[in-house]
Formats: sequence, structure tokens, C-alpha cells
Amino acid sequence: MAHLFVDISSHGFGHLAQVAPILNQLARIRPELRLTIRSGLPPEKMRARIAAPFEHLVGRSDFGFVMLDAVRIDHAATANAYRNWHGDWPERVADEAGSLRRLAPDLVLTDVAYLPLAGAAALGVPALSMCSLNWADLFDHVFGQEPWARTIHQEILAAYRGAKCFLRLTPAMPMPELANTRSIAPVAALGHDCRGELVAQLGAAPKERIVLVAFGGFDKNLNAARWPVMPGLRWLVPESWEIARGDMAALEPLCMNFTDLLRSVDAVLTKPGYGTFTEAACNGTPVLYVRRDDWPEQDCLIDWLAKNARCAEISEAELMSGRMQSALEQLWQQSRPAVPRPDGAAEAAELIASYLP
Repeated sequence: MAHLFVDISSHGFGHLAQVAPILNQLARIRPELRLTIRSGLPPEKMRARIAAPFEHLVGRSDFGFVMLDAVRIDHAATANAYRNWHGDWPERVADEAGSLRRLAPDLVLTDVAYLPLAGAAALGVPALSMCSLNWADLFDHVFGQEPWARTIHQEILAAYRGAKCFLRLTPAMPMPELANTRSIAPVAALGHDCRGELVAQLGAAPKERIVLVAFGGFDKNLNAARWPVMPGLRWLVPESWEIARGDMAALEPLCMNFTDLLRSVDAVLTKPGYGTFTEAACNGTPVLYVRRDDWPEQDCLIDWLAKNARCAEISEAELMSGRMQSALEQLWQQSRPAVPRPDGAAEAAELIASYLP
């Protein structure tokens, strides 16, 4: 029985949204596959998206950036984290190789950690990585001018270059410093239209507009309790906000699959992120978004979204004040582009399977 070890970044939920459709497709073509997944994500979030049985190892081997909130990086904390992480890089890689030796996988797959790739290379186990970004490019974008950053950047690049292949999911950053990339079609889960069930649970009027607020696993204080009421519009917001308003409902008590929910609403309010952008586009859901600070991946995501979905950008000031009615009305008046096909999951699964015994 072939054994696949998968490391899924817990830097938000977008990495899980990328990996899950691929693992589900892989399980269809290799049903006997033994699957071990390491991630710091909540197990219930993982099992809600990954249909195949797997062993879950709690842990995280990357941190990406330390975030102040959903769109802002804590630069000082992130710099310290990288210095500590790479303080004795050879020893860290050796420890990772030892962990992999005990697990004895036939193949390692990451989205988008680089330490497991370095550990696999040291052990002589084939490895693949996949994502729309890589931490080497993002690290270089933020810290590239710092004299202490060069060695760390080279260690990250060497780990990615040691992978047999980097599956570059569409849309993705250019990644010019990686010669082992292979472009893959978009990857996204398709939801079921549960509009009737959603309206019934909310007690909403038939023509009431419903907008989902989703920032990819990171909290962001939007001052939503003070947003103006917009007649005929209802917001779905995180339960943790504890907002008691007739036009706002907590999304968790609905107990609906996130992708089904995304397909059933009139729009999603979010930040640029692969998972939400591609799932919204592939499910035909309009997107209202606010840009992220120091996040170079957003440009390719926004360009792709503009060609494949109804979308509009709002400013931070509009978001915080709740002055979004005009932007939403313009969003809904846009013509509907052809819905893109998420063929990348099948494409990636076939490629991964080709590396398995």
C-alpha cells in the first residue's frame, strides 16, 4: 500500500481549499492509498473538506507570516520568527528527516511548507509542492533588502528547488526563481445550491440579498456592529463577532458546508486569497474585496478574478464604515462571465499518482 504524507499550511484556510479537491480526486483513482496529513488546522475543518480517510498529525512546519489581522503583516514578529526558525537550519532539517524516516512515506506533498521538502531531500524521499505562491517569493518581497535575509532566502529556495515538481496552481505568482514548476488549471470545490434551505433558516424574504463575510480563517475587526442598515440586505458574519442585529446572522449555527453556502449567497465580502477567489468564481458568486498590505500574490489573483467573475474592489475606509451599498449594486449589475472549470484537481491528482509506487 502506497503511503502519501501531506503537509498543509495552517496560514488561513486557503491552503486546505487547494489541497482538499486534489486529495479527494486522488482517492478516487488510488482508493487503497494510505494518507497521513500534518497540519495545525482544526480537524473538523479538514474532515469537512477531505472525504478520504486520513491520519492527522497535529503540527505545523511553516508559519508564512505573523498576521496582525486578515490583511496586515506584523513585520517585526515575522522577522524574529524567521531568524529563530533558521537559526540552526541544518539541525532542523535533520530533525525533519528523522520524523519522515519514522513515518516512512513513499511520497511527500506540501502546500506550501518548505521544511518537509528539505527533510525529504536529505532522506532521499521524492517530494512535491503545490500552491499559488511560495514562501521564498513572499519572504523576499518583504525582507529582501535586509542584509540578514539573504541566507534565509537561499535556504528556502534550495528546499523548493529540491522538490521533483512544484505544481503552480492557476492563478499563481510567476515564480521565476523556480525551474521545477508545472502550471495546473484552477483548483476549487464546487458547492450545491442550497438557497432555499438558507433562506428558510434565516427567515429571509424571497428577494432579500444575502452577503457572506469570509476572510479565510483570519479574524478582522470590521466595526460591523456600526454598519448602516441596508434595506433588503442581510449579512452572514462570524459567530465570534457576537452581533445581535436583525440584518446580521452568525454563519456557524447554519451548519452548512462552506462551499454550499458560498454558492447560495448573492455575494461574498473577502480579501484576495486563492481559496475564496477561485471557489467564488467557479461557483458563480460575485466578489467584493479589499486589498491586502504587502501581499504580492494578490495582483495575479485580482487579474484572474476580473476575467472570470463579477467582482469589485472597495477601500479600507468603505469597509470599516460599511458604506458598501453602491459597490454591491454595481457588482450585481455586471454582466456574468463564463464560469471557469476547476479542472486542476484531476490534473494534479494524476500527476501526484504518477510519483507513487
